[in-house]
Amino acid sequence: MKKYFRPLVITSIILIYLIIVAGAVVRMTGSGMGCPDWPKCFGYYIPPTEEAQIQWKPNNEYQKGFIVILDEQLRIATRDFTSSSTYNPSNWESYIKHDYAKFNVWHTWIEYINRLVTVLSGIPILLMFILSLWFWKEKRSITLFSGLTIIAMGFQAWLGKIVVDSNLLPLRITVHMLVAFIILAILLYVLFLTKDRISSIKFNTTFKNVLLFSVVLTLIQVGLGTQVRQYVDEQIKIVGELAKSEWLHPPTLTFYIHRSFSILVVLVNTWLLWYDKKMQLGLSKLRWVIVLIALEALTGVIMYYFDFPFLSQPLHLVVSSLLFGVQFYIYLEVFKNKVIEV
Repeated sequence: MKKYFRPLVITSIILIYLIIVAGAVVRMTGSGMGCPDWPKCFGYYIPPTEEAQIQWKPNNEYQKGFIVILDEQLRIATRDFTSSSTYNPSNWESYIKHDYAKFNVWHTWIEYINRLVTVLSGIPILLMFILSLWFWKEKRSITLFSGLTIIAMGFQAWLGKIVVDSNLLPLRITVHMLVAFIILAILLYVLFLTKDRISSIKFNTTFKNVLLFSVVLTLIQVGLGTQVRQYVDEQIKIVGELAKSEWLHPPTLTFYIHRSFSILVVLVNTWLLWYDKKMQLGLSKLRWVIVLIALEALTGVIMYYFDFPFLSQPLHLVVSSLLFGVQFYIYLEVFKNKVIEV
């Protein structure tokens, strides 16, 4: 059974990245309220495909929890019943968790696919935890961190409900995304625990400290980026989705710090790559880091100077998550393997 464990961990990591991609697309398209309730969508397990399905109709069967839009308000069925020729208020109550009462089939299905990817990701993670029990005597940490992943996924699902109930409060969206990063870090650590240890890595204390500093810098950049994104979300509500040139006008101080901070990120990681080549450490993933930083900077420039073209926002977020994943795994290789200081 152990031979299937590592492939399950890798599958879980891929699916977490798909969740991040799906979440970024949801945020880019403004589809977060495509389903007004959670975990169902308008009370259905399979969401509606046309507005007529969520409009009140006479002589129609309704189940408890079904949601309709009536007079620009959400109404939820209080029991199973068949409607008469006229609307009966006693069968319904107002949906009070929020007042967002719109239907857009694209938004609904984009949000539904996002939820579906999240549910599907739970399957390999659950199987991963079950198989991790075989490691209990040999390497208990694998079982413990696999169990921690299950708990984190449950917390993430609960956060998803809170985000919907809050009508996409920007801060809660950001926390939801950061938890995905935490889950990714746990899974990468579990993956690392299953690999053979490198016999030795040569480095000095300076390299070790700078490497740790580079990971912290990335997390700071992600934090600053989420604050900029929150500002953009608030601007969209004010100026509208079509006025893209106004989304960052005027730019905030956080935006300028975020942009300038990238210079330090480049310098630090360039030094790490130079040291790796000089000492022949064999940390080839540092080259990936430089490529990802370049892509991250490019997507940031495109968003600012070309008014947020299509897919630029999700690409910016996905690249940052890839960058964090690679850096975190390098951190594990250096800090958790046997080392020879020089």
